[in-house]
Amino acid sequence: METIIPIKGAVSFQLTLDPTVWIFDDRKLDLNTYFHTKKDEEDADTKYMREVGAHWSREIMEGATFPPTLKSERKFDRKGMETGTFGIELGHFLINAEIKPDATKIVIECQEGKEHTFTIEEAYTLIFKYSQDGKPLNEDGPVHVLFGDGTNVDNPIKNVLAIRAE
Repeated sequence: METIIPIKGAVSFQLTLDPTVWIFDDRKLDLNTYFHTKKDEEDADTKYMREVGAHWSREIMEGATFPPTLKSERKFDRKGMETGTFGIELGHFLINAEIKPDATKIVIECQEGKEHTFTIEEAYTLIFKYSQDGKPLNEDGPVHVLFGDGTNVDNPIKNVLAIRAE
């Protein structure tokens, strides 16, 4: 089984994705809770005020630190990483690949010539599940494709070989 997934076709930058390193990615989603928790929509002004308030409170309590180290301060939950089920949104990678304006669809290529076609908008909501109970998806992986609303959690798209923009 190949663990590298290429993004190819009508993109400005052809990428190769390696799901084995995503466990350390800050953008990972905990799929044990992701589809069961209510997603709060927060407007840009409220988000900005909350973040500025948190930064201001930190400066008052700890003093100003230059350069800010908030993004580099991470504590890893080793137990959670060893037992968790994680995924990552495909949209992050599609943004980096820069889909060309004339592309209208994303095709997920799977083993045995199977293909699953999505509109560009739908593709941005797809989630790549890359671990189950702390283990990589070796048998039918390297990723399983889940819909953003979780309707196919019990029957995901498996055996993914490549992503192609057309």
